[in-house]
Parts: sequence; C-alpha cells; structure tokens
Amino acid sequence: MEGWDPKDIIKKALESHKGEICISFSGAEDVYLIELAHQTGLPYRVFSLDTGRLNSETYREFQDVEDHYNIKIEYTFPDAEQTQKLVQEKGMFSFYKDGHAECCGVRKVGPLKKKLGTLGAWITGVRKDQSTTRVNLPVVQEDGVFKGKDGNVLIKYNPLANAKGEDVWMAIRNNGVPYNKLHEKGYKSIGCEPCTKPTLPGQHEREGRWWWESAAEKECGLHQKKT
Repeated sequence: MEGWDPKDIIKKALESHKGEICISFSGAEDVYLIELAHQTGLPYRVFSLDTGRLNSETYREFQDVEDHYNIKIEYTFPDAEQTQKLVQEKGMFSFYKDGHAECCGVRKVGPLKKKLGTLGAWITGVRKDQSTTRVNLPVVQEDGVFKGKDGNVLIKYNPLANAKGEDVWMAIRNNGVPYNKLHEKGYKSIGCEPCTKPTLPGQHEREGRWWWESAAEKECGLHQKKT
C-alpha cells in the first residue's frame, strides 16, 4: 500500500475494520484525514485526546469539525486521580524542569492506551517529513507500542506518511476544510498550550514543540517504536 493514494488507504482501512477503527484527530492538519474519510462515503469514527491543557483555538476547532462534518468526536480525558497527584506534587509546569515525558504519560499516553484498547485499528496523520524519528514510517503497520481490543495486535494506518506538509495544506484549503486558527499565527505543529509555540520562517515545524528539549526528545510517546 506504500504507493496508494491516502484516500484509498483510508477506504481500505475503514472497510477492513468496520466499527473497530477510529481516526486520531489532534486539532491540527490531521483534520485532512476526516475530510478524506468523509469523501469515501463510508461510516467513520473520530477520537481526540483532551489533555486539559489545550489552546482555546483547538477546542474551537473541535467544534467546527463536528459542525462541518455533522459528527461527534469521541473525547478521551486523563485519569483525574493521576492528574491531581502530578499537579499537587510537582505543580502545573514540572515539565520545564523534568522533561515532558511524565506529564505526557498522564495526560496523553495513558488515555490513548485506554482508548486504543477498545479498537482493532487506528488512523493517524503522522508524516515522514515531520521529524527525523519518523523517516522510516510505513503507511500501515502493527503498532509497536499499543495493544488493541482484548490485548490483540493493533493495526496502525498512516495514510499521509509519504505526503508533504505543503501538499496537505493545499488540499485543506482547496476543499474548504476547517482548520485551527493557530496556524495563522505561526504555529505549524500544535499540542498543549504550555508546550507549543510559533516557529520562525525556515524553522522545522517540530521546533515549536517542547522547544527547551533536544530534537531527539520531541515525541510524546504516541508514535514511538519499542526499543
């Protein structure tokens, strides 16, 4: 499937995992996945991680997408007790001192693991051109990090793996797809508000994420391979 059109990959994924596959939507340019799924005419599900630390523009984007496509996004939330413990013990901004892994583990990885444990497959908007850690990304794979329903192998589809960021954005604009207004303020890669900032012209999009850490650490644990 490496040479397939992204829409055909999504169509095949939806047909192969009826009712047990979800599109992962973060409120950034992966909104294009929803547009392509909509174009197939097949039923599809969308989920998103609400970490509790997102920008207001991202929450507005969630609502715009629901209204535009007449869908209901399946939201996942961090465990309340774990989140409270982290904040009570380390404060609101511990990640600036300790690194982002612990906070992401509570607010993102844990909730994602729980959600994926109910599915047979998921669809992501990850691209090879987003970072050096993703250059070997296939369009379909067995997930090396998470398990699916009943502990079974989870299939992960990356329809945009071979797409270029500029081509995705051209398609978003040409199809009238709603997008996060932070993109108009210099944000290329969007995550939680405290850990995301605009990038300057010529900077790589991931330089706006966890900017106080090295390039090798700019993953939150959602798309890393087991080592």
